[in-house]
Amino acid sequence: MPVEALSLWEMVLRVALAALLGGAIGWDRERHEKAAGIRTMILVSIGACGVMLAGMELAAQLGADDVHFDPLRVISGVIGGVGFLGAGAIIQSGGAIRGMTTAATIWTSAGIGVATGAGLYRLAIILTAFVLITLIVVTMLKGTVLPEKRDPGSGKA
Repeated sequence: MPVEALSLWEMVLRVALAALLGGAIGWDRERHEKAAGIRTMILVSIGACGVMLAGMELAAQLGADDVHFDPLRVISGVIGGVGFLGAGAIIQSGGAIRGMTTAATIWTSAGIGVATGAGLYRLAIILTAFVLITLIVVTMLKGTVLPEKRDPGSGKA
């Protein structure tokens, strides 16, 4: 099935939605003073959206006879590449591993950007809602229902 070129406004809508959804996740990270906050999540989401849009647009420009557009390869490249960015957020310090949630949030923001770039708006919004629910609710449950993790370096939770 040939890929059709998108209008300028459709591309702007997709990038804007990716920025908004990434920003919503980044806002939660920012208010908890995490290293990867609003700017990081917006950029990751926009970048993933842009890569998806570029692949789709290139396939539309070259036509079905010249290129076989495989969105799964684009998605695989984005998600694998962003995995390296997330890995950089993980720090081992004094026997403790920190940054796992930040890495997972970066990776998930890329997935949201890919979904938005592909025009899967409902999926992108649902993913964002579940990410925010996870980040907010689990944080609220820490220390009450969920035990606090101890920091082996400081003796504090």
